[in-house]
Amino acid sequence: METETQPASNLTIEDFDYDLPPELIAQQPLEQKDQSRLLVVDRTQGSFDHRHFSQLPEILQSGDLLVVNDTRVLPSRIICRRHSGGTIKLLLLKPLTSNPSHWEALVTPIKRLKVGEVVDVVGVDSDNHKITVIGFTLGPDGFKRILVDLGARENVFNLLNQVGFAPLPPYIHRDYKGEGEHRKEDLLQYQTVFASAPGAVAAPTAGLHFTDKVVAELANNNIDIARVTLHVGAGTFKPIEDTLDSHTIESEEYTVTDESAEKINLAKREGRRVIAVGTTSLRTLESAGASGTVVPASQATTALYIKPGHRFKIADAMLTNFHLSRSSLLVLVSAFAGHKLTMAAYKEAVAERYRFYSYGDAMLIL
Repeated sequence: METETQPASNLTIEDFDYDLPPELIAQQPLEQKDQSRLLVVDRTQGSFDHRHFSQLPEILQSGDLLVVNDTRVLPSRIICRRHSGGTIKLLLLKPLTSNPSHWEALVTPIKRLKVGEVVDVVGVDSDNHKITVIGFTLGPDGFKRILVDLGARENVFNLLNQVGFAPLPPYIHRDYKGEGEHRKEDLLQYQTVFASAPGAVAAPTAGLHFTDKVVAELANNNIDIARVTLHVGAGTFKPIEDTLDSHTIESEEYTVTDESAEKINLAKREGRRVIAVGTTSLRTLESAGASGTVVPASQATTALYIKPGHRFKIADAMLTNFHLSRSSLLVLVSAFAGHKLTMAAYKEAVAERYRFYSYGDAMLIL
């Protein structure tokens, strides 16, 4: 069933602010991921129910179809040392189509870096590995990025696997020194159980709560899973700085296989619920299904920005984490659940001491 929410015309970015005590920002995942809390939001009743993620199979209905994002996060944060002695942090975003050894990257600090400068990679057994600055470019967010040469093409992914850190968002604090206390743990934990297609520089975090046990129980309850791929880019963290209507989202690559499209379209024809797991899965569904029918796609791109007033064609329900104030992700959730109900749900989650953001708890919107 097609649904539409109220337009954004009466809303401003200030309407997407909420107060969050810093101690509620989760700095690591729970030891048992499916023990995270789950705030169940009923759009029809306007009600909240406090559950745990492990109860998801009993909360959903037989015949429901979950759509998950199977992108795999690259260990794309690299620490380098300049010959002057300073340290810089690189976040590799994507290889250039013209040369897979050349990558676009964010870097801090960028000041005084010059084309032709060579930096040393910091990490185990990497003393002889060097990265060369080959240029600068402006990203869609208007901020300067650098272009780097990572060396021999066949060594790039070996390098990332050897010394790369998980590209955690800035609100998760890590020291990034040497091996780092959390490096191996984060490389393991900042992946979903569905991760198979390498290419993301941020995790589709709603999928982090799933365990093999939960997946098995879903199958036992006749709840199916369809996989799509959207390689999450750095633009997912871009704040809305001006107005809701003027904001844009950086293009991201997605794939929907024939099999997944068939599963999703069959569920829609039969009146079964299609439940997007995360904002990335929802954006993929609404991009590939803009006509009302999901069309298979291979390495297509989408810059779909969902805000209040969007007419939802495919997704009937969604599972999502809690997002930052003034973010396009919070705006998307508000478009789906309604602004008033969404902000009330966030206020409820803060009052009940839910854990927020990437390693935090989840919300199911029915």
